[in-house]
Amino acid sequence: MIGSVLVFLGICSVIISSVGVIRFPDFYTRLHAAGITDSSGATLLLIGFALQNGFSINTVKIILLILIIWVASSTNGYILARTYYKVKKKTVKEG
Repeated sequence: MIGSVLVFLGICSVIISSVGVIRFPDFYTRLHAAGITDSSGATLLLIGFALQNGFSINTVKIILLILIIWVASSTNGYILARTYYKVKKKTVKEG
């Protein structure tokens, strides 16, 4: 039961974040919405799947996947924001 609720909340988070990516006006706010999808939406989905699966080797794999997503998502968000900032700063100096 708890796993199903977490899966539902994860789906809702992914849908809301996807709407944010489409509707937000600039790059940084869209990046924030995409980061929310990675960190909270995918995590809730995976925890829900792990709870529904019971304790097995698949649950351990899901937990490792959650850790990888957390590290990759935060690194990816930082790299994208920093690159956009540098490119924008460079084009302002040239133009």
